[in-house]
This record gives sequence, structure tokens and C-alpha cells, in this order.
Amino acid sequence: MELSRKRKKELKKLRSAASDLWDDQKDILEQASRVVRGAGHHASDLGHEAADTARDRVNHDVLPVISTAMASALALLEVAKDPRVKAAIAKVGKTGTDVGSRLGIKQEKQAGPGRYILIGLGLVAVAGVAYAAWQTLRADDELWVSSDDELDEPATA
Repeated sequence: MELSRKRKKELKKLRSAASDLWDDQKDILEQASRVVRGAGHHASDLGHEAADTARDRVNHDVLPVISTAMASALALLEVAKDPRVKAAIAKVGKTGTDVGSRLGIKQEKQAGPGRYILIGLGLVAVAGVAYAAWQTLRADDELWVSSDDELDEPATA
């Protein structure tokens, strides 16, 4: 089938326009690839900064508070073992019981050693959670996945 000159000319213009469009699309895809690569690097940097910030917050804010609370609780337990403190607590307890009976307040049963066992278990649980958080947020370069290698490859579409 033979095409007329007019149709050949139109077909040539369409081919030229399609080629120009294809070149424009390649340029756009290359530019999009550069933008995605840059965004990937930026996201990686932000992720590292966020992890560093979280690690710093845990190390400088959370861990000192937890260790101070644990030290205070242990010191309190040591102080509670002192015979003078036991005597003072017993005296205050007796005074409170006397005042309560005069006012008509019913005394409830005192807590036994279970209270201290539960406090100890709670401290051990808090220490375990703190250790797990520290292990999770510590700086291990091998744990970080680098997306730089993936982003350096040209985009194919």
C-alpha cells in the first residue's frame, strides 16, 4: 500500500513528535531518579539523626532517672533494715494506732514481706526494660541498613 506525500509528511511529523516526546520522557525520568536518590540520602540522614537523638535522650534523660530511682529504692531498703529505723517506724505505727482508735478508725491488717518482694520484682522488671531499651538504641554501625547502594543505580522504567 502506497502512502501519499501528504500522509508520508504527516507520518514523518508524528515520528518526529514521538521521538521528541520519548526524549523528554527520558529526561524527566532521569531528573526524577536524581530527586528520588537525593530524597533517599536525606531520609537516611534524618533516620540516623533521629536514632542519635533517641539514643541521646535515653542515655542522658531516661537511664539516669532509672538508675537514680533504683539506687534510691535500694538505699531505702538498706535504711529500713537499720534497727533504729525499725524502732522509729514501730513507734510511729503505735502512735498512729492509738490516735486511730481514739478517733474510731478501724485498723487494717499490716502488709507482710510480700510487699518488699513485689517491690524487688518491680525493680528487676524496670531494670530489664531499661537494659532492653539500651540494647535496642545503642550505636552499632552494622545494624544500620544503608540505602545508598540501592539509590546509586539508575532508575529503569
